[in-house]
Amino acid sequence: MATFAGIDWGGAHHQAAVVDDIGRELTNQRFAHDRAGIDELVVVLRGHDELVGVTIERSEGLLVERLHSEGFAVFPVSPRVSAAARERHQAAVRKNDRFDAFVLADLMRTDSWRWRPLSPASALGAELRAVTRHRRQCVENQITVEAQLRETLIAYHPSVTGLFSSVDRDVTLAFLRDYPTPAAAGRVGEARMAGFCRRTGYSGRVPPAVLAERLRTNLLTAAEGSVAGHSYAALALADQLELLNNQLRSYNRRLDELLADHPDHQIIDSFPAVGRVTAAELISEIGEDRGRYPTAQALLAEAGAAPVTLSSGKIERVRIRRACNRRLRATTTSWAYVLKRIDPISADRYARACQRGATKHTALRAVASSWMRVLWRCWQDRTLYDPAIHRPQTPR
Repeated sequence: MATFAGIDWGGAHHQAAVVDDIGRELTNQRFAHDRAGIDELVVVLRGHDELVGVTIERSEGLLVERLHSEGFAVFPVSPRVSAAARERHQAAVRKNDRFDAFVLADLMRTDSWRWRPLSPASALGAELRAVTRHRRQCVENQITVEAQLRETLIAYHPSVTGLFSSVDRDVTLAFLRDYPTPAAAGRVGEARMAGFCRRTGYSGRVPPAVLAERLRTNLLTAAEGSVAGHSYAALALADQLELLNNQLRSYNRRLDELLADHPDHQIIDSFPAVGRVTAAELISEIGEDRGRYPTAQALLAEAGAAPVTLSSGKIERVRIRRACNRRLRATTTSWAYVLKRIDPISADRYARACQRGATKHTALRAVASSWMRVLWRCWQDRTLYDPAIHRPQTPR
C-alpha cells in the first residue's frame, strides 16, 4: 500500500500528515523546528512503508535539504494550488495546520503523477545561488542608502551630488569626509582640488580646475543647525555606503571564482551581452536539472516570458504571467534591455512590439522570449552559442 506525506511548514513548527492510497489519514502530528523535532519527523516518515514522497509549499530551506539528505522525494507545490485544493474537501472557508497538511498529502495522492520531484542542487550550484541572491540584496541596500545620502546632501550640501559622476563612488565619499560642510568645501580651490585628486587616485577625465569651478557654482548652504544635523547623518550614511561598496566587490570576486568552476558557465557566457552578474543569475535561477524544463515553453513560463491567454466566449485577453520566478524574470528583462541596444534583430523585434502598442516591459519580454529559446536549446545540448547556427527568429 502506497503512502503519501504532506508537510505544512512554519518558522517555529511543522505539521506533517500521511495518507494511504485511498485517502485515509494515517498520521497528523506537529513537530518543532529544532534538531529533536526534525529528527522525530524523519523517524515518523520512515515508519510508513512505500512512502512515495513528501509535498511541501517551498523548494528550499533547512527542512527541504534535510528531507533530501534522508533520501525522500520532495515535491514542491505552489501555495495557490494547495489553497484551491481545500475546496475539494470542504465548502466553508476554514484553515488550520492539521487540515493544510492533510490537503497537501491528499493532493499528492491524486496529482503527483503529473509532478516532477525536486532535484537537489550540487554544492557548487547551491553556493552560487546563495551568493547571487545575497548580492542582489546587497545591491538593493546600496541603492537605498545612496538615495538617502543624496537626499541628505540636497538638503544642506548639494554641491557634492554633482561634483563627480555618482554619489556612491569612493571619490565622492572621500570628498564628503574631507569637506563635510559647505563652509569647509568653500575653501577648496584649484590647487587644493588637485591635491585631493592625487591623494585619492581620482582617474576621471575632468581636470581639477573644472571640478573646483563646478563646486563653487553649486555651493549652497543651509542654517547652522540644519548643517550640523545633516552633516552628522551624511557621514554616517557615507560609512554605510562604503561598507556596502566593499561587500559588493567581495561578492563580485566570489562570483568570478564560482563561475570559473561551474560547468554551465561557458555555455551561458558564450551568449552576447552576458556579463558576470547575468551569467550567475541565469545559472543559479535556472538550475542544473535539464529534465525540469523538457521544452523551451516550460523555461519561458518559469521566466515569466510566456504570456497567459484568457479566452472565454467572445472575450480573449493576453496578460503577463504572474506565477513565475520573479528573479529570473528580472534577469532576463535586464538582459533583453542590453540586447536590443546591440543586436539589430532584437532592436527590430522591440520596435515592432512598441509599434503594436506594447509597453516597454512587454516589448522587452518579447526580446527575452526569443533569446531564452536559443539559450534553452544550447543548455539542453550542452553546446556553446554559435551566431551562425543559433539565432532568434526574425520578426515577421
